[in-house]
Amino acid sequence: MKKHLRVSYNAPVSLTFSIFCSFIFLADYFIFKHKLIPLLFTVPGNKNFDWLYPFSYVRLFTHVFGHIDAAHLLGNLTFILLIGPLMEEKYGSAMIALMLTVTAFVTGMINACFIPSSLLGASGIAFMLILLASISTIEKNQLPLSFILLIAVFVIKEFISPSASNVSTIAHIAGGLCGSLFGFLVAPKTARSQKTAASKTKAQQKKQTAQQSSENSYKNSAQKDSDETIVGTIQL
Repeated sequence: MKKHLRVSYNAPVSLTFSIFCSFIFLADYFIFKHKLIPLLFTVPGNKNFDWLYPFSYVRLFTHVFGHIDAAHLLGNLTFILLIGPLMEEKYGSAMIALMLTVTAFVTGMINACFIPSSLLGASGIAFMLILLASISTIEKNQLPLSFILLIAVFVIKEFISPSASNVSTIAHIAGGLCGSLFGFLVAPKTARSQKTAASKTKAQQKKQTAQQSSENSYKNSAQKDSDETIVGTIQL
């Protein structure tokens, strides 16, 4: 019997995020002629951010889907598709989606408040995942050299990128700090499941111990009753 090879959607958040970023980039390039991303997927700098315009707050979240060029897009998606599925397996897709949302908002707010240039791109998301993965390995008392080099390469890349290209180094490093905080504050899914399983096992052991003690007391009382001798008197 032949086994059919199936393609699994193994990391819903990371894959959906990457596909949507690619769709936005292609639509902006071929259909909207570079007008879509500046309008909907870019956070203006602190001098141009309109705090009275409601849609400005939406762009605090959507800016992570916009990218300047193909190199910018592929560079970020490489990290997201490499580390994202591993973190989804460890923390769960819902938690990773929340982390992405919080990181997008934090980096967008920092740029809107303090950075003169506009911001777009998922570099902050990628750096968040890198730091999150690094903190997760520290739990095992191990810090792989590969992750140290990966962090160094990413930081150097951020500082080399000119701010004129709408790449905010400070905001992206803030995304990495978000990843560090998530790593310390959020318990991995495996750890939570292990705690739940341990508590269930402990409860079952207590229940079994109680049942055994009850059965033993019942047997002891029955044996004691059988061992007693009843002495009576006979009247003639």
